[in-house]
Amino acid sequence: MSRQRVTDTGPELRVRRLLFAAGIRYRKHYPVPGYSRRSIDIAFPRHLLAIFLDGCFWHGCAKHMSMPRANGGWWLNKIEENKRRDSETTTELEARGWRVMRFWEHEEPDTVMMAITRELKKTNGEQVDGQD
Repeated sequence: MSRQRVTDTGPELRVRRLLFAAGIRYRKHYPVPGYSRRSIDIAFPRHLLAIFLDGCFWHGCAKHMSMPRANGGWWLNKIEENKRRDSETTTELEARGWRVMRFWEHEEPDTVMMAITRELKKTNGEQVDGQD
């Protein structure tokens, strides 16, 4: 598992490219307050908006995740622990006033970008570009 990419995954890069091309600035790998080893994939600190792009396998997507045959019990526990950690992170961020959006890696980057833009407009009016 140490060889698994944790940051700058394909889905993250695709969404970040779209945001950057639209002039929307963000922070990547922004630390989760109160958790030194957790980070937000794409963050808009001024807007208190956290974006997570979850991998189907590692985060247990009901639609696309298939359990490995070898060591199934171990993997089940691992995935369940990841889901618990995701939930805990979301709860902590929301308690601190952040809005949290989670997307699956299989979602279309254009759709994800539009959802993020809509959410940013809620706190920033029509202006969503510029430094954050």
